[in-house]
Amino acid sequence: MSVRPQFIMKWMENLMPKIDFKYKIVEGSEKGFVYYSLSKKQFESFNASKLGLGDISQQGKYVQALAAFYDLEGFTSFSNQVDSYLVVPEFLQRFIDWLFRSLAEEFKQGEVNSNITIWGSLPFYAKFLGDGLLFLWDTAFNEEVGWDLISISNIVLNLNIISERYRTEFLPEIQRHVSKPPNNLRCGIARGQIISIGEGNDYVGSCINIASRLQKLSQLTFALSRRGFDLSQLDKRHKFWNGLILKKVELRGVGDEELVYIKKKEFRRLPRSERQLFKRP
Repeated sequence: MSVRPQFIMKWMENLMPKIDFKYKIVEGSEKGFVYYSLSKKQFESFNASKLGLGDISQQGKYVQALAAFYDLEGFTSFSNQVDSYLVVPEFLQRFIDWLFRSLAEEFKQGEVNSNITIWGSLPFYAKFLGDGLLFLWDTAFNEEVGWDLISISNIVLNLNIISERYRTEFLPEIQRHVSKPPNNLRCGIARGQIISIGEGNDYVGSCINIASRLQKLSQLTFALSRRGFDLSQLDKRHKFWNGLILKKVELRGVGDEELVYIKKKEFRRLPRSERQLFKRP
């Protein structure tokens, strides 16, 4: 289930509306001065509609959601290399193609006749953020499907697999095409209630903020908010859940006693000064 490069670029354009004015150069009233100019119609079109949110006055709809942030660690320094304009577009095209293809592969359960069966569901919303992506899943209980903690935890498992596959699968391949690509794909995950903005073209909510903070937590590549995740209800025989530990940590703009699951092996590799940021719950 590959995502075509042309589709990726079109998708990115839709997520990030471009304000493309056609300027003309005109002479000013004072001799020697020239200015950019727009037609009155174009000038008056510069308003909130340029955000691409639709009718912002519409009442927002609440959604029970799981938010996941993927962040390319070191993308800023990667983008600052010599002649980056020759490197960054190719990297992003290959990365986004790989990411969507990999997500589709992980969530695919099988095939029944002409239908693809899926573990849970695919995200209902995706947004490109320059150095990473935001994905949202609808986790409200569905009588036909029967969402439960196990179903939602499968999303977490797949998100972690993708994060690890970046380093073991994508990184060795992309290093054949670009110099010094980002070494890790960091992942922050949180559950909560979000609300749509405008015509559902964007969403806000505390879980989105928390997921964003978690993917930048210390030097970790994975962090999961404890809210809505009681691991005692899950099958602890799965090595992934056994590899997590619960810690209390301060998240800027969120709180100083946030409970999060992180990987034991990553925590142990942190410098002592970094480990001191994490307290016992």
